[in-house]
Amino acid sequence: MLLTEKWKVAHVSQTSRKCVVNSSIDRRFVNHINAVSSSAQLKLCAKPFIESSRPILRRFHKTRGNFAIGAGGFFGFFKSDPAEATRKKYQSRVDEINKLEPRISALTDDQLRQKTEELKRSVASGATLDSILPEAFAVVREASKRVLGLRPFDTQLIGGMILHEGQIAEMRTGEGKTLVAVLPAYLNALTGKGVHVVTVNDYLARRDSEVVGQVHRFLGLSVGLIQGDMKPEARRIAYLDDITYVTNSELGFDYLRDNLAAGAPELVLRADTPFNFCIIDEVDSILIDEARTPLIISGSSDKPSTSYYKAAKVADALTRDVHYTVDEKQKSILLTEDGYEAVEDVLQVTDLYDPRTQWASYIINALKAKELQIKDVSYIVKSGEIIIVDEFTGRTMPGRRWSDGLHQAVEAKEGLDIQNESITLASISYQAFFRGFPKLAGMTGTAATEVSEFDSIYKLPVAVVPTNRTAQRTDNPDVVFRVEQYKWRAVVTEIKRMHKSGRPCLIGTTSVEKSEMLGGLLQAEGIKHQVLNAKPENVERESEIIAQSGRRGAVTLSTNMAGRGTDILLGGNPDYMARLKLRELLMPEVVSQVDDENRYQKKRDGKASKLRSWAANPELFPCQLSDATLALANKAVQAAVASWGERKLEVLDAEDRLSVACEKGFTEDSATLLLRQAFQAMLAEYKVVTDKEKAEVVALGGLHVVGTERHESRRIDNQLRGRSGRQGDPGSTRFFLSLEDNLFRIFGGDKIKSLMSAFRVEDLPMESQMLSDALDTAQKRVENYFFDIRKNLFDYDQVVNTQRDKVYAERRRALLSSSLEALMVEYAEKTVDDILEANVSKNEEQTEWRLSALAGKLVQYCYLLEGLTGDDLSKAVAEGGYEGLRADMRRRAVNAYYQKVQSIEQYEPGLMAEAQRFFLLTQTDTLWKEHLQAIKFMQQAVGLRGYAAKDPLTEFKLEGYKLYVEMMAKIRRNVIYNVYQFQPQRIIKNDEKEAEKQQAVAAKDDKKNKRVKVGNA
Repeated sequence: MLLTEKWKVAHVSQTSRKCVVNSSIDRRFVNHINAVSSSAQLKLCAKPFIESSRPILRRFHKTRGNFAIGAGGFFGFFKSDPAEATRKKYQSRVDEINKLEPRISALTDDQLRQKTEELKRSVASGATLDSILPEAFAVVREASKRVLGLRPFDTQLIGGMILHEGQIAEMRTGEGKTLVAVLPAYLNALTGKGVHVVTVNDYLARRDSEVVGQVHRFLGLSVGLIQGDMKPEARRIAYLDDITYVTNSELGFDYLRDNLAAGAPELVLRADTPFNFCIIDEVDSILIDEARTPLIISGSSDKPSTSYYKAAKVADALTRDVHYTVDEKQKSILLTEDGYEAVEDVLQVTDLYDPRTQWASYIINALKAKELQIKDVSYIVKSGEIIIVDEFTGRTMPGRRWSDGLHQAVEAKEGLDIQNESITLASISYQAFFRGFPKLAGMTGTAATEVSEFDSIYKLPVAVVPTNRTAQRTDNPDVVFRVEQYKWRAVVTEIKRMHKSGRPCLIGTTSVEKSEMLGGLLQAEGIKHQVLNAKPENVERESEIIAQSGRRGAVTLSTNMAGRGTDILLGGNPDYMARLKLRELLMPEVVSQVDDENRYQKKRDGKASKLRSWAANPELFPCQLSDATLALANKAVQAAVASWGERKLEVLDAEDRLSVACEKGFTEDSATLLLRQAFQAMLAEYKVVTDKEKAEVVALGGLHVVGTERHESRRIDNQLRGRSGRQGDPGSTRFFLSLEDNLFRIFGGDKIKSLMSAFRVEDLPMESQMLSDALDTAQKRVENYFFDIRKNLFDYDQVVNTQRDKVYAERRRALLSSSLEALMVEYAEKTVDDILEANVSKNEEQTEWRLSALAGKLVQYCYLLEGLTGDDLSKAVAEGGYEGLRADMRRRAVNAYYQKVQSIEQYEPGLMAEAQRFFLLTQTDTLWKEHLQAIKFMQQAVGLRGYAAKDPLTEFKLEGYKLYVEMMAKIRRNVIYNVYQFQPQRIIKNDEKEAEKQQAVAAKDDKKNKRVKVGNA
């Protein structure tokens, strides 16, 4: 055990200047310290004391092996462990919850459910959530124990309290973050205002709602789920539930779509409280890694230009460092003089920056596609489409596109059909979006390195939650090679060594390309392995691969481990195996084939290819099930078919029913109970094998993690390390690096370059404190660099965000308001004020005021004022001067508005209200879209003002405010003008036309008959 864990209350005595130790510690070490402290070198709590102690501390470390100098130096040991500080802070409330446990445990299921209504009544009568927290947490703990068979640890209660207080809980991998979220979600849902639990992908959202959502349902709360392919009606119902599980992108896009809705029925978020309390899983991935990528809803613009293909051919012919330079750090391309001349010569143009052709943007994007967007790293090609790969999670992002023509440039590079260019209709960053929640909380295994960013941008404190069991993972020193090829050779050797011993091995790579290359090397060595990367065929088996990565001899390659959401259990995950086996038997019998086709297998022409196979890889299962268990499972499946119908269920419905069957939640459905019985039998058989295998793997040393490259962020490296050593299991990690890795090549600086030339050995690993410091410095430099980018984007986005909030608030008020009369009157008065200020100056003499021209402008603005003359306005001026003129014009405009409303209402009641809302929404959407384009252009332009010694951000705020004021003025002018000009025309339907035609014929015949009668007379 490290000394930091033993020596918690050591201090230096003020009187004797001796080191006093209040816990057991090696006496020789104390004598060393006291010897130093009695010398003339010692200044209490000063630097000389630290410096003089270092040699002794180092010698002690070498001789005893149970002491290490931390980053804080010697006095780092006088600081308390942050996790321990968290435990002490919340221990009293944990004890309070534990005291309630016997009483809560004695309740029946119905009595436990009634507790929810009791707590709701308490909140409604004025009780604070903090006051009912102990009882609410005790209720959830008992429900979880009964439904899931999982009793939340004390550390999980602490995590729940941290989340309830609107903080970020840093919890190590395997500590049960998913179950932690259930506690504060239940407590905050008691207010009836809704809770959002945000995850990083649809699979995790569905899994959490199905599994831990059973606790909420058992306690009488409703649980909603949002999936990517859901219709608006289903989304609206899900958001009205007490707790809604949703992905970050779906929630953000629903917010943007709501602010483009043409009518109240189109809204999907709650109308009264769209946002209340939000818990974000993998909060660092969403709020940090994805903060640079805004959510954008775009509309189709003009047809794609063929210039993209021509630019791709030109870019392919250009030579790097001759015709252009690449800045990988800034991710930018710069043409050289030779490049300008070559491109202009090939394209036969005189100016690349001619705004009529815009060849410069096409060429720059083509070069970015060539140099910076790498296939199988930045994107993959699937079914003739470019699909972006998330650089942090390694997942594909279908439906997302790069902006500003870059996506079209990549399509041209790959020779694919170029899709239409787009124009931004609505946009928001995750930074701005999640700051809109009154109460925000998050969970992650790695947040400590980003404390300053969470605090400065989101005002979210980070609290480290203590682990349930003491960690036993060994993090070995990095092994660094000068040349990359020798690094990969060493990685393969390390994997072979571990595989031979039987230890499971998890290898982390930074791209699809690297994982497939390493997979080829392992295949050549005859090492069986599983690959998990952004390729679609691997993503679909993600959970299967990860859940079994802890089995004896398993070798797993993964592009990134962030947000995988599945634990690696040593010996294998018997629960997942049994669930997978039951799913394999049940799904083909109860899932609709039509639904299955439409959901999973689509070609580009929209036709289904082949039915999805539900069969799992047989090698995932540790043993063959007994005949009795298989017979029980088949009997349960037949009962389900008889009860639910043969191939009648949709996939999501079937998954939900299977999830209930595999848990312990209350159900009266006989088919579900039979499936549960079969699941328990399967689980028991698999568990016998996995428990035995776990004991073997633990004896071998647990899961070994191999990192093949340092990531841009230390958090991603820590996430990979965190997969080993969960819940006190043994484990180890080691990173293999080379000085040719992208991180050090781009960000390493002169120190790394000098090290590359200093070390002459090619194929041997290097260990050097100076080298390790240089690597750490490079990584910190990258983190700071990207933080500066995000902070800069945040500063600029704050300007747009303030404007967006006001525009969306006005739009929503108009959408939901029963009457817009007051707003229209305001628009009429303000527009008249604008006309007055544009045509008449207070500073001029009244005799110089051009009242006739002003009257003409008013008539032009509102035709209902026809007949108004300058003489009419002169009377108002004579009575009250400038303000009298303003009041008279306002009165006339408002009277004209009421006159218009009256005439339309006589024509058709309620029509004017609909027209006003339509005009307001359309004008707001159109002008806001134009405003976004103008703001985007201006943000690029103000950067040049730095050369004039002006702060670009300040200039952006000033110019942005001017644009905003102009936009709002345009909205109200256009809306009220359209109201004045509104001339409804009756649309005659075909049946009405036919009726009118028949009436006309009948009238004509009647008239003819009358003439005949008169003639006869």
